[in-house]
Amino acid sequence: MADTLSPATGAEDDTFWSDVSDHVMRYGPKFERRVIERAEGSYVYDTQGQPILDFTSGQMSALLGHSHPEIVRTIREQIGRLDHLFSGMLSRPVVDLCSRLGSLVPGLEKVLLLSTGAESNEAAIRLAKLVTGRHEIVAFSRSWHGMTGAAASATYSNARRGYGPANVGSFAIPAPNAYRPRFTHADGSLDWRTELDDAFALIDSQSTGNLAAFIAEPILSSGGIIELPEGYLAALRKKCDERGMLLILDEAQTGIGRTGHMFAFQRDGVTPDILTLSKTLGAGLPLAAVLTSRAIEEKAHELGFVFLTTHVSDPLPAAVGVTVMDVVEKSGLIERARTAGARLKSGLETLQQRFECVGDVRGRGLLLGIDIVKDRAGREPDLETGDRIGAEAMKRDLSMNIVKLPAMGAVFRIAPPLTVTDDEIDRGLELMAEAIDAAQKG
Repeated sequence: MADTLSPATGAEDDTFWSDVSDHVMRYGPKFERRVIERAEGSYVYDTQGQPILDFTSGQMSALLGHSHPEIVRTIREQIGRLDHLFSGMLSRPVVDLCSRLGSLVPGLEKVLLLSTGAESNEAAIRLAKLVTGRHEIVAFSRSWHGMTGAAASATYSNARRGYGPANVGSFAIPAPNAYRPRFTHADGSLDWRTELDDAFALIDSQSTGNLAAFIAEPILSSGGIIELPEGYLAALRKKCDERGMLLILDEAQTGIGRTGHMFAFQRDGVTPDILTLSKTLGAGLPLAAVLTSRAIEEKAHELGFVFLTTHVSDPLPAAVGVTVMDVVEKSGLIERARTAGARLKSGLETLQQRFECVGDVRGRGLLLGIDIVKDRAGREPDLETGDRIGAEAMKRDLSMNIVKLPAMGAVFRIAPPLTVTDDEIDRGLELMAEAIDAAQKG
């Protein structure tokens, strides 16, 4: 792709940041002091034309990299034909995407298309409450499910203080953290079964008998890349079944091939009652989905289920979703996530051997994390060193996202696009090594 933008002058950049100061509301992260003009593949480019290797796929979403030619072609063709409709009207892209998604897993045949991850989780929780006739929702203590209503009430990793009461019936249990276990076997390894039993004993003692659903990420991303151990999902499924609860899995970041399976839950052979997708489904554009069984959908319909939004079943993002599914399939990107992920993980483990501050490497496929600690024995998170590593990486034109919440640790989330090349992986690892070395010396 030719760069048709001329580099901005220093004066233009000064005006830009003045406008940011005067008019842009701050909403959480500290803004990078580089203005991004365009993006292509695994790189974003600043106003000076400098390429920055994007190791977090934008907001963990650009599954196919930036400006993928098939996505660009679909948007150009679709925008001139059909972009937005009244919510009671259907179009071919919407039905095509629903059919594609609803044919992937038996028991998840019915599909609702929405815009964002929070919105899909709102719909899933609303659906669960209606069909069970109950209202209590359980989530992990390190969860992130969104910033709206019920989704925010089920989010425990951050941003709960100061906003008033959460939804009635919001409960949390500990996430099973193998690196920092709460319950252990004699050899010091995580005893997640005892932890899960203990957690649900506490839930049962607090519940008013209205447990509706458990909502979980198969890999808790904002929680610090905490992967549910093999066997955990099956045990959680059993806990839900015993209590008449539905199991909702939020695969905003793990879905559509990123972990080396189409959906992360497929590794465990456990199908949820409700599945939510977002980020990766739109490959960077606003598209989300809720999947459930025919039986649940039928019951919800009989009870008058309503989740009517302005952009439900919009044709333009649906067409993009169909293209994402096409590219993932024809380019073999699920297998690519496995092989590229193995290469990246091996490189990260080499960094772990080289640098004392890299306490743990974990994750699956192309969703990996490195845990920055003060010392390996104590495993205490080192937020300051993590900040320095991130800054040094950006100086070297490598963008990495760090979870730097005191309760979560200092964990870099490494999630390049599924289209990342071996050379780009190797280059990213080189830059990471330089950044860690510089941060430790500083």
